[in-house]
Amino acid sequence: MLNKKVAFIPCKTYQQNEVNQAVQQLLAELGGLAQYIKPGQKVLLKVNLLMKKPPEAAVTTHPALVEALVNQIQALGAKTIIADSPGGPFTKAWLKGIYQETGMVKVAKRTGAELNWNFEQQEFSYPEGRILKHITLAKIVKEADVVISLAKLKTHGFTIYTGAVKNLFGTIPGLLKADYHLRLDDVRDFSDMLVDIAQFVKPTLSIMDAVIAMEGPGPSAGEPKSVGLLAASENPHGLDLACCYIIGLNPEQVPTLQKAIARGLIPKNIRELDIRGIADEEFKPIPFKVPATSRSRHLPIPLPAKLDDFFYKLLRPKPIFIHKKCINCGLCARNCPPQCIEMIASKPQADLTRCIRCFCCQELCPEQAVEIKRSKLSRLIFR
Repeated sequence: MLNKKVAFIPCKTYQQNEVNQAVQQLLAELGGLAQYIKPGQKVLLKVNLLMKKPPEAAVTTHPALVEALVNQIQALGAKTIIADSPGGPFTKAWLKGIYQETGMVKVAKRTGAELNWNFEQQEFSYPEGRILKHITLAKIVKEADVVISLAKLKTHGFTIYTGAVKNLFGTIPGLLKADYHLRLDDVRDFSDMLVDIAQFVKPTLSIMDAVIAMEGPGPSAGEPKSVGLLAASENPHGLDLACCYIIGLNPEQVPTLQKAIARGLIPKNIRELDIRGIADEEFKPIPFKVPATSRSRHLPIPLPAKLDDFFYKLLRPKPIFIHKKCINCGLCARNCPPQCIEMIASKPQADLTRCIRCFCCQELCPEQAVEIKRSKLSRLIFR
């Protein structure tokens, strides 16, 4: 049976007492945490730790939310492990600095929660997958008794929006994600793959950090935006549908939602969801800047497939490198799925004829030195 329950609770700041209370109220709207977790179980908190950024940058899941949930899980007698496999290598050397900068080390010290240092991976058969018939995951994901996704509400240059479903892409170990980008360079296929992963991982619960979200050129180069909400659901697709409504995105603009609707995983209409914990007058869209790429997909008229593909490639945006901001770290070149970026005279240069427009370069740049630009024709057509 389709689960349509999505809970929202106002939470205006990351003051720990306020977050603790909001999390307790949020979970109560869904029937309480005890229905999901039993004493002695191993609970994996799949946080968003995209890159080495402080919590106030709104790039990663805020540690106050992680701490609040850890305390509630441990009060039930369960063990908590905090984990993610962000862009880059899935190694201790790579994650150590990320755990430190994002505040996860402090959470672990205060609560006794574990940080994941298990970098083993395992391949699983998934015949039900639409795109993936085999999935390779970080082994810790399937070793856990319970998986809770703690996503950050943000815009995304490639998928337009990143939330509960996209957060689970971080269960794919390290550089394997680049292979998926390379093989699935059409955002529609890539989004179908993300739905496959979500359906295979099947998080017990998904929680959205939307106290301070990110608008504009997310998921790392956008601006923090106060939304003042926490949200949760057993259905990650329903949670994303509701959160997209809050930031003014239609399902037609978000490929993961399109694919979830096509599979019957969520209703087409937001009003068919069972929204709890928030007054009707508070559950309404807010002004929110979405990526330029949200208006640069396909012409708004039906076309034969080949012609549609021609215009799609003609109108799609491209990454632009701002050399005066660049610190010559080479992350963009090392993590480019088609390997079309070279460091020439210590500056990135891209062969756009090979670029697949995944925008991993923009996503992983620590200095916001990569911008996504639309063509003049695209700006004329998609105002």
